[in-house]
Amino acid sequence: MPASQERDIFNRTARLAGPDAMEAFANATVILFGVGGVGSWCAEGLVRSGVSRLTLVDPDRVCITNVNRQLMALPETVGQAKVEALKAHLLSVNPNARITTCQAEFTEETAGDFGLERYDFIIDAIDSLKDKASLILHASAAPGRFYSSMGAALKLDPTRIRVAEFWDVRGCPLGAALRKRLRKANTFPAKPFLCVYGDELLPNLGSDEEPEGVMPTSFRKAQINGSAAHITAIFGFTLAGLVLQDLYKKALKQP
Repeated sequence: MPASQERDIFNRTARLAGPDAMEAFANATVILFGVGGVGSWCAEGLVRSGVSRLTLVDPDRVCITNVNRQLMALPETVGQAKVEALKAHLLSVNPNARITTCQAEFTEETAGDFGLERYDFIIDAIDSLKDKASLILHASAAPGRFYSSMGAALKLDPTRIRVAEFWDVRGCPLGAALRKRLRKANTFPAKPFLCVYGDELLPNLGSDEEPEGVMPTSFRKAQINGSAAHITAIFGFTLAGLVLQDLYKKALKQP
C-alpha cells in the first residue's frame, strides 16, 4: 500500500492526536496474549489507530461459538488458527502493518519463549487462572507497560466497566482469585499495573450444552460462562485505549 494511502487511512486519528503521537503509535511494539472476545477487539483498536508492530499470541482455533463475540470469528473462519484469522483481518485494514503471529500458549514453562523484554507494551487477555497469574508476574517484571483484562463474561451493563490498579479491582471473581493465588504462593507483581474489569455478575440462564467439536484446542475450560460482544469489545477497546493514551501523553510530554 502506498504511504500516501496509509496516511489517508489514519487522517482522522492524526487530526486528533497530532504527528508526534502518530509516530509514537507507529513505532510502538506491542505483544497481545489472547485474541478471543477481548483480545481481538483490542488488536482492532490498536491497528485502526495506527499501531503497526503487533505480536498476537493464542493457541486456539476459531470455533462456531466464538462468532457471537470475536472479531475474526465467522462461519467461514471456523477451524482456522485464531491468530492467523485475525492477522488476515488486520492486514485488510492496514496492509503495511507488521503483524507477527504465534500459535502458542503462555505458561510458566513457555514464559521465556516470548522475549517480553523486547516490547513497549504487554497486554493480557487470556483466560486460564494459572497462566494468567504467571503472565502477571513475568510481564510486571519486564521493562514495558503492562495492562490486563479481568473477566468479561456474565455481564450486560456497559456502564459498570471500570479501570483500576490490580489490587484495587473489586467485584470481579477472577481478580479475587488471582490475588488469592498470588498471596498463597507469596509471589507478587514487580510493579503496579492497570486492569479492565466489571463488577456485574449475572447468572447463566441458558442451556449448558455445547455443540460437538466447538473447542478444537489443547484444553477445555472447567466452566464456560455466557458472554456478549458489546462487553468483550468494550474491554478490548479499553485496553487499546490505555496503550494509546500512554503513547499520546509521552509524545506530548504530559504527566
